[in-house]
Amino acid sequence: MQADEKKIRRLLKTARGQIDGILKMVDENRYCIDISQQLMATEAILNKVNKEILTAHLKNCVSQAETQEEKEEKIDELVSMLGKILK
Repeated sequence: MQADEKKIRRLLKTARGQIDGILKMVDENRYCIDISQQLMATEAILNKVNKEILTAHLKNCVSQAETQEEKEEKIDELVSMLGKILK
C-alpha cells in the first residue's frame, strides 16, 4: 500500500473508537437519531480512508505500471471499485 500508512492507521483507529462508542450507545438504548449521527460520522471517516487508499492506487500503482496492459488492468480495478462506491 502506497498511501500514508500513519494517516490511514490514525483514521481507522478513530473509526474503531467511534464504533465502540456506538456499541455502547446501543447497549444504553440511546436515542436513535444520536446513534444514526454517530454512524454517519464513522462512515465519513471510512470514506475518507477509502479515498486516501484509492488516490494512492491511482498515483502510485497505476502511474508506475510498466506496460500498457498492466496500466489498463490497474485502471479497470479502480473503475470497478468506483462502480461499487457509486452504486
